[in-house]
Amino acid sequence: MSTTGEDLDELDRAVLELEAQHWKYRGAKESAIRARLGLSPVHYYQRLNSLVSSEAAARHAPMLIARLRRARER
Repeated sequence: MSTTGEDLDELDRAVLELEAQHWKYRGAKESAIRARLGLSPVHYYQRLNSLVSSEAAARHAPMLIARLRRARER
């Protein structure tokens, strides 16, 4: 995982893409996390939290990262 301004790796990009989707049910998102990424939901959210602080992630998905940063500040 790259959180220091370097390019994002494939898994980081996949985490951001999955997070950008809208989920009707929480269980569907958790199933997708396991099936698509091979991560437990805990590891997914740990990685996502690191990405929220990443400038590389902000360059890759600026609107998503801005929304997540606002949500984290609440």
